[in-house]
Amino acid sequence: MAKKPTAADAELIIKLYDLRREAELRKARNWWLVTFWPESIDDFTKIATALGSQENNWLRQVGGYWSMVASLTLAGTVNQELVLDPSFGGEMFFIFAKVKPFLAELRKKMNNPRMFANIEKLINSSKQGRDWLKYVEGQVASRREAMAKAAKAS
Repeated sequence: MAKKPTAADAELIIKLYDLRREAELRKARNWWLVTFWPESIDDFTKIATALGSQENNWLRQVGGYWSMVASLTLAGTVNQELVLDPSFGGEMFFIFAKVKPFLAELRKKMNNPRMFANIEKLINSSKQGRDWLKYVEGQVASRREAMAKAAKAS
């Protein structure tokens, strides 16, 4: 069982949250949450291989941020319970749920077996994480369905 959160854990969570408010990271997070809806490995690799493009920068910035948070958490630097709480880590679950359906294939194609690995390990390390991921996967699937219906209607 993880240790009880301390005041130092709370301070670190607040600092990590403050990093998310940086202007460029805010743009990158918005792109991931609103605009970037990969339906396949090709949708992802198109951006991942477009080095120097704004979208590639944003893809790496947000993925890197959440991978860093997961690494710190797995190392015991910050309390796992606080990071996995949806009020802080909900976005991590959301971006992971977007790529999870094709992650194994993506790792092979990008020749990077560690891609999203710490995020995946952290999420799967607790029942709380696994349960919340299941919920978020349903939300992502519903959003994809709504977007597909809207595209057909127009």
